[in-house]
Amino acid sequence: MSSGSTDAPPRPADPVKPRRRRRWVWWLVASVTTVTVGVSATVVGAYVRLSGNVRHVEVGTEDLGPRPVKAATKAVNVLIVGSDQRDGRNAKYGRFPGERTDTIMLAHISPNRDNAVVVSFPRDSMVPLPACRARHGLPGQHPHVGMINESFNYGGIACTWKTVETLTGIRIDHFVKVDFTGFKDMVDAVGGVEVCVPEPVNDTKALLTLDAGRQTLRGEQALGYVRARYSLGDGSDIGRIQRQQMFIASMLKKVMSGETLTDPARLFGFLDAATRSVTTDPGLTPAVMKDLALSARGLAAGRIRFVTTPWRYSLVHPGKVEWVEPLSTKLFRIVAHDRPLTGSGVRGGQTRVPREQIDVEVRNGTWRSGLGTLVAARLEERGYHVSRIGDTARKPRPRTTVVYSPRSATKAPVLSRDLLVSAGRLVPAGTTGRLVLVIGDDWRGVRELRPDGVDGIKGFDATHDSCASA
Repeated sequence: MSSGSTDAPPRPADPVKPRRRRRWVWWLVASVTTVTVGVSATVVGAYVRLSGNVRHVEVGTEDLGPRPVKAATKAVNVLIVGSDQRDGRNAKYGRFPGERTDTIMLAHISPNRDNAVVVSFPRDSMVPLPACRARHGLPGQHPHVGMINESFNYGGIACTWKTVETLTGIRIDHFVKVDFTGFKDMVDAVGGVEVCVPEPVNDTKALLTLDAGRQTLRGEQALGYVRARYSLGDGSDIGRIQRQQMFIASMLKKVMSGETLTDPARLFGFLDAATRSVTTDPGLTPAVMKDLALSARGLAAGRIRFVTTPWRYSLVHPGKVEWVEPLSTKLFRIVAHDRPLTGSGVRGGQTRVPREQIDVEVRNGTWRSGLGTLVAARLEERGYHVSRIGDTARKPRPRTTVVYSPRSATKAPVLSRDLLVSAGRLVPAGTTGRLVLVIGDDWRGVRELRPDGVDGIKGFDATHDSCASA
C-alpha cells in the first residue's frame, strides 16, 4: 500500500519511442469495437459482411493449461490486445520487425447484457508471469517477474491469454487483437469525436495544431490528439492515458447516440472500419456476434464502465508500476462474479465528483527540488488528472493551498480531503475549472488509501464528459 508521504519515485522521463506513442490506439479501437459488437442491433442485418473482415487465430487448451472456473456462467469475458505491427499499411508509422502490444484490457459483459466493464492493465505493470510454450516461431516464456506485455512478445496472444487468466482468476471466453490502421476511418465514420482542449496546442511531433476549447476532431486531428504527449497535460504517459480514456468515453457516446445508431450508413461505416482492424479466436463467430447484438441492444452508454487496475509507482523497479493489494484482487473478484461496481469500491461520482474528472495543476512553492513531480505522481496514483507541473512565481510559500474558482468549487473539497494539510482560496469568476495545488513549506503528503477497498479503484462510465475537468 502506498504511504502517505511524497517519497514515491518520479515518473520515467525517457524519450517517447514510436511504439509507445501508439498505445492510445489500442485503448480506443479495442474498447469501442468490443462494446459495439454487443450493443448494435444493426449488426444483425450486416454481420455476415462485417465478419468477413475479421481474421481468426486458434488458441488451444494446450496453450492455456489449468484454467479458472467460470464464476458468472452466462457472462462474456473478452481479452483485448492492441497489436503494433509495422508492415503493410502500418509501415508509414515507422518500420520495425515482429509484433508487439502496448495495451491489454479485459471486457466483461454481464449475464443479462445490461452492463459492461472494461478493465485496463497498465503496460508497465511488474507481475509474476507464467510459463508459456513456444508457438508460431516465438520462443515461449519462462516463469519470471516482468512487465505484463512481455507475454505477448514471448508467446503471442495465447501466452497473454494465459497470463491474464493466471493473474486475475477470470476465465476468458474470447480474444480480440486490434490493429490501429483503421482508427482514423472509425473517427471519420461517426462524424468526428468531441473533446475539450484546455489551452492552444502546437505540437510539431504529433503534427497537431488546435485552438483551446470544446471542438470536434476528425481522423487526422484525433490521431495527433491521442498521440501527443509533451504538448498536452504534464508530459507523463499516465496523463496521456487518462486523456485517451476520456477520448474513448466521448467516442462511445457518439457511437451509441441516436445520431449514429439511427443512421445505417454511418453505423455500418464505423463497424466496417472497426472489424477490418481486428483478429479474433474462431469461437467469436458471426452467430455469437449476432446473439450478443440481440441480447445487448438495450445497453446504455451509462452502463459501460472503464476501470484501471489499482496501481502505484514501484519502489523496486523504478519507472514501472505495481498493482495495489488487496484492491486489485477485490476488483477481479467483483468482475469474475459479476457483482455491481457501485458500492464495491469503485467511485462513480454519485455523491461527489470522482477524481478522474478533476484536473489539477501542481505548482511547487518550496525550494525542495523535484517536489512538484513527486506530488504529481502521488495524485496520479489516486486518479487525478495532472495537467501541468511548474513553480510559483514567488518562493517560499508558507502554506499549501488549493486554488479554485466558482466553476470548480465542487471539486476542491475532494482534493483537500486527500491532502494531509491544505487550505482553500477562491479566485475570481471566469477562470478555468482546473484546480491549482500550491505546495507550501507545511506540505506533509497525501493521505493513505483505505485498505477496505472503499477507495483506490479508479473508474468512470461512458457518459463521462470530456469537458468536465477543463
